[in-house]
Amino acid sequence: MMANSTLVTEFLLEVFAESWELRILLSVLFLLVYLGSLLGNLIIIIATTVDQTLNTPMYYFLRILSILDMGYVSVTVPNACFNSITDHRNISVTGCAAQIFLVFFCACIEMFFLTIMAQDRYVAICKPLLYPVIMNHQFCVQMTMVSLHSSLVIASVHTFKTFQLSFCHSNVVSQFFCDIPSLLKLSCSDTFNNKLLMLLSAIVIGCSCFILIAVSYVRILSTVLKVPVKGERGKAFSTCVPHIIVVSVFFSSAAYVYLRPPVVTLEVVKDMTLSVFYTIVPPFLNPIIYSLRNRQIKVAVKKVMLRLSFIFEYKRNKKLSEFSRGRKLTI
Repeated sequence: MMANSTLVTEFLLEVFAESWELRILLSVLFLLVYLGSLLGNLIIIIATTVDQTLNTPMYYFLRILSILDMGYVSVTVPNACFNSITDHRNISVTGCAAQIFLVFFCACIEMFFLTIMAQDRYVAICKPLLYPVIMNHQFCVQMTMVSLHSSLVIASVHTFKTFQLSFCHSNVVSQFFCDIPSLLKLSCSDTFNNKLLMLLSAIVIGCSCFILIAVSYVRILSTVLKVPVKGERGKAFSTCVPHIIVVSVFFSSAAYVYLRPPVVTLEVVKDMTLSVFYTIVPPFLNPIIYSLRNRQIKVAVKKVMLRLSFIFEYKRNKKLSEFSRGRKLTI
């Protein structure tokens, strides 16, 4: 279906830079960020799963967000780095559609979960007595399922509408991964409905999520300002401000890329740089600002490390004892 709706059989993605040296440097940098994202999120997943004291709604959402971020960053970075290093820029129409779907799917869930987590912190700080009633296990599971199903529908609709278009102007995508704005520039069909759909999605979903997050943090900060202890105020500010910064960068960069009117002159470097801020930066920073600065997470990570070292030491001693027993039998 998809192949028949387009006049091109494959697309060509952009590489990070024209010069080989800069391309290698950026590829290594992004690979390190990618590995750092995987490691940070994996630590959170293991720590919040193993440590039973972290069996609360906050850490439940953190665990889901970490799983999501590992998938989100894996959709674009490894393939982009491989393309830049090998200069293999080709991607099939089906592969491009799959990448668009996954990026959109992950981005939508990211927005929903950042919103849910902001609401969770608002209830915990501003309405602590009602927290166990509002943020119960059933509610957390329901919100997770609603986010997943909503994102699945939204991503499917946008992907389907994009690949109903015909692409005949060019097959060079002005991005290091397939995204809808770049493909709309290549289409020779009428893209008014696609742009309208993106605008409505941005207003209904993006703006709603951002407003809910902003209101939650404003209420949190206003409640914290009433706390007489200065140390507690400083702690709350140091927690909330990084959250607000990452959320603002994520929403503003995505909004600019997806809502800016397509232009004939492709500002490739600018578009690629902005895309980094909503595809690579959040999965890398989320573990740091949401969890690894958290005292309970640090304690849980230490427990996991001690448990792993104990298991390793036990297996090592067992092997040594079996080896020495075997030597005695041979002697």
